[in-house]
Amino acid sequence: MASPTGTLANLYDALRGGSLLAKIDGARVPAHVAVIMDGNGRWAANRGLPRLDGHRAGAEAIKPVVQGATQAGVKYLTLYSFSSENWERPTDEVAGLMSLFTEMLEREIDELDRQQVRVRVLGRIGELPAKTRDAFTAGEERTRRNEKLQLILALNYGGRLEIADATRRLAKEAAEGRREVDSIDVEAVAASLYAPDIPDPDLLIRSGGDMRVSNFLLWQIAYAEMWVTKKLWPDFSRADFFRALLDFQGRQRRFGRVESEG
Repeated sequence: MASPTGTLANLYDALRGGSLLAKIDGARVPAHVAVIMDGNGRWAANRGLPRLDGHRAGAEAIKPVVQGATQAGVKYLTLYSFSSENWERPTDEVAGLMSLFTEMLEREIDELDRQQVRVRVLGRIGELPAKTRDAFTAGEERTRRNEKLQLILALNYGGRLEIADATRRLAKEAAEGRREVDSIDVEAVAASLYAPDIPDPDLLIRSGGDMRVSNFLLWQIAYAEMWVTKKLWPDFSRADFFRALLDFQGRQRRFGRVESEG
């Protein structure tokens, strides 16, 4: 049961989120928002809880953000859920995370489908435990026709690994005579990434306060705007998501160009 304090905080956030949503210009909403969900472990440590409790709280924080994305008109939301480096964490933590991924997806898939959210996985899904892999494969198939929001979960994902895999694919095509070496350009690499149909992120959000990209979407975030908050991910709210969108709308994107005078 939620505590009275927690209930009041949730009510305040809902009211604040509604007022912020009203300020968002629907014509200038970023099409693709990517999120580095950092701080679950610190959140748990601050409360004297096991790390997995922090991950569970972080999983719960995803729901209002997905809701906020659909309300604001974001079309793609990519969440950094488990990196290719995370396998080096303690075995019990990794096993707990895999079970949590499966549990949360199976619990939420009906609601995601009802909200017309399409679930996709970005990364080497074939290397995940069979139960987790099967759950996400089923979720992808069930929601593949949904069009309101694409929820992309980066699982067993690393930006360098993705670029290496793309490079290997292009090199194999060249070695087999199916591609000229001189045809390997920026567009060819982009087309060989894990999900080439997904547009590059317009906005990268990071919770937890650290100013780094942590091997996330290294190719795709070349010109993404960044918004960092010191809030740990389990405390991140729908209102925080809207604050990031409003900050994005106040920026002028140049893509490396020099603004003309006059």
